[in-house]
Amino acid sequence: MVVRMRHTRAHTANRRSHHALKAHSLVKCECGNMRVSHRACPACGRYNGKVVIDFAAKARARAARKEAKVKAEK
Repeated sequence: MVVRMRHTRAHTANRRSHHALKAHSLVKCECGNMRVSHRACPACGRYNGKVVIDFAAKARARAARKEAKVKAEK
């Protein structure tokens, strides 16, 4: 089967011109690390001057789960 209305190379290239990947814009966090703008910092968990991800609480919960798992195996 032959395509009735074939696109020219220029038409195809114009369509594909929007397929390029763009680099994330990085900004410096209050803690000094680079982070993606409009996202919480992966190092300190702060966004807009407030702690939104409490890494200390996550670490405590992870340790408690690990301890409970070890205790259950015994």
